[in-house]
Amino acid sequence: MSFHRITSLFIVVSFLMSSCGTTNKIEALKPLPSDDSPMVYKSNTSFVSMPLEISLKEIEKQVNKKMTGLIYEDADMKIWKTADIKLTEKSGKIESILPLKIWVKFKYGTNFMGLNDTREVNLNGTITLLSNARMTNFKLTTSSKIDDYVWSESPSIVVAGRNVPITYIINPMLSMSKSKISKMIDDAINDLPDFKPVVLDVLENMSKPFITSDVYQTWFRLEPIEVYVTDAVLDKSKIAMDLGLKCNMLTMVGQEPKNIFDRTAVAFKPVTKVPDKITANVAAISTYESASRIITKNFRGQEFASGSRKIVVNEVNLWQKDGKIIIQLLMSGSLNGTIYLAGIPKYNAETHEIYFDQMDYVLQTKGMLTRTANWLLQGVILRKIQESCRYSIKPNLDEGKKSMLPYLNNFSPMKGVFVNGTMNDFEFDRVELTNKAIIAFLKTTGKMNVKIDGME
Repeated sequence: MSFHRITSLFIVVSFLMSSCGTTNKIEALKPLPSDDSPMVYKSNTSFVSMPLEISLKEIEKQVNKKMTGLIYEDADMKIWKTADIKLTEKSGKIESILPLKIWVKFKYGTNFMGLNDTREVNLNGTITLLSNARMTNFKLTTSSKIDDYVWSESPSIVVAGRNVPITYIINPMLSMSKSKISKMIDDAINDLPDFKPVVLDVLENMSKPFITSDVYQTWFRLEPIEVYVTDAVLDKSKIAMDLGLKCNMLTMVGQEPKNIFDRTAVAFKPVTKVPDKITANVAAISTYESASRIITKNFRGQEFASGSRKIVVNEVNLWQKDGKIIIQLLMSGSLNGTIYLAGIPKYNAETHEIYFDQMDYVLQTKGMLTRTANWLLQGVILRKIQESCRYSIKPNLDEGKKSMLPYLNNFSPMKGVFVNGTMNDFEFDRVELTNKAIIAFLKTTGKMNVKIDGME
């Protein structure tokens, strides 16, 4: 066999071996078959401190709805509420001022010589009550006692043409009925619905997914897990208690996520103290399909050149394989084919970008041109392409904070309920790969409070 034929055979064998190795590498990089299994990832839960304030004005309004017109009646006495009851705080108790009109029937005098009579008297004034208040598990209860009576005019009747004061008769009668009158206030307050449904309504509205970026099709969703609750205290003009919400927070790129809130699944647990800050851990989820679209946009209109050779990247596809990101680049120009890049995702804190370290590559062309494409595999064009394969999560960082801001700026999930607070900037925590998405975990801290005032 001539030297020329031996050399040619060696080249062919070498080329076939190289092509076979390339084919095997490509097969090893191809994505696994897709399935409909749910996305599984490790997530740190978030904690949201939500101090809850219920104004006495709100309690007052609800009590006045309960107590209208004739509020007490027996054989010798009737009591009407003539104006709204006013509730204020006094020395750690609720002071109730009850404007009223009283009709009283009473006997006076003696049976001696028939000197007795029965009279009906109408009185106007106010009764002041003091109530010990307690709220446990969102249910407000009170224990009230009459503190004072104030009459618009001193109670009197006319006997033999003279005004005879009867305060000494009326006040004891009221004293005898004070437990009944106190019970009216207690019953009106105790019959108020508990505020747990209000808290659940707030959480339900906060849990509805909403879009934070039309450009990136980014959605935010909050998933409540359980609520920690302290007993309430009366603090000046409000009843205050601390709530702590344990939840998951996530942003998702792509289609609108489902609303998975379940009122019956949220557990309420009594505690003695709740930390006074938000610790938010947001999972920013980018499906490979969504990330592929974004990186494809990054390449749009770009031409990579080296000398007379030019390459255009027409399409980018991403997937995960064996803990690495596989980037498939479909090219045209001086070389028509596909290059596969494989690397480990890392994070650049200065540029807020996820890049791919320990990058490896395999080239697949429509013809057996691997050897003739060494100018690409070893040249500046490939390095430029690799530099462009970066995925910025700055929009996720910005949107992570933006997604929380609507909850912190006088957010009103329902009439009479207001949420306010502050939020620090988000920081990058880590990146994780799943079978369906790249997940960047972000974290921040802040404060929040919820106020109930003006409900229907």
